[in-house]
Amino acid sequence: MNVPELIQNISGTAFSFEVLPPLKGTGTEQLFRTIDSLMEFSPAYINITNHRSEYVYNELSDGIVQRSLIRRRPGTIAVSAAIKSRYDIHVVPHVLCSGFTREDTEYMLLDLQFLGISDLLLLRGDKAREDATFTPTGNGYSHATELINHINRFNEGFFVNGSPIKCPGTHFHYGVACYPEKHEEAPNLESDLARLKQKADMGAEYALTQLFYDNKKYFDFVEKARNMGINIPIIPGIKPLTKMSQLTMVPKTFRCDFPADLTKELMRCQSDEDVKQVGIEWAVTQCRELIEHGIPSLHFYTVSAVDSIRQIAKQIY
Repeated sequence: MNVPELIQNISGTAFSFEVLPPLKGTGTEQLFRTIDSLMEFSPAYINITNHRSEYVYNELSDGIVQRSLIRRRPGTIAVSAAIKSRYDIHVVPHVLCSGFTREDTEYMLLDLQFLGISDLLLLRGDKAREDATFTPTGNGYSHATELINHINRFNEGFFVNGSPIKCPGTHFHYGVACYPEKHEEAPNLESDLARLKQKADMGAEYALTQLFYDNKKYFDFVEKARNMGINIPIIPGIKPLTKMSQLTMVPKTFRCDFPADLTKELMRCQSDEDVKQVGIEWAVTQCRELIEHGIPSLHFYTVSAVDSIRQIAKQIY
């Protein structure tokens, strides 16, 4: 089954969440503890993020600065397979344009087929830290729509060079990202929605939202999407606030606004613990309202928020 089918087969509101592969060399213990702590809520699936390599600069003993290309969180495919095997659960690895060539993508698809993993989340990904604007890596892709076309051609039985695949194997299903407050590079929400419609028309089976804190913006976004003929499920992505630093970092990084009522409560916070409690209460209210409006699925971003998500899930599931 794919993600929309999994959601449809669940009585009530589906629960799912995203995890990151471990930092290079740290092992899987913390990752498995995160998953263990949330398994009681019967997740429909687990997303596994993917990460491009980045340049790091180290000063050597002779004063020369050495530039190295490293990948801080390798292992998306292996971690996906490990989670699937350990928990017997549906896994959805991310596949990116950012940092990957067309050949890298093709080899990833082949590995995933061998492992019996057939559901993907397709993303352009972020630009490299040293780039002013997004730049594809080598013979890579600039847009998620190009990545979608690659998957579609692979599903039709063709490699990226146009040669036929002798044994095409499992058909891939995929979802895409969407942005209730628009992508930071989009000139306006209407153009962003037009791009989402293009992805849906090309075969995306659902869309997963960027985090947001104002349900009205989500509801308005979905209404506009439906009016444009975008009929795929639009799954809300939820991330509870947990730290004082997020009061300025989250709006800047994710280009999302805090509603006035939330801002008022956050301004009273004196510690991370205060923010965490406000974050839990706000997310519970958000989720209950979404459920009341018939949203079939909620997706949670776990980074720095596992305990909060567990407390939220206990109140709404």
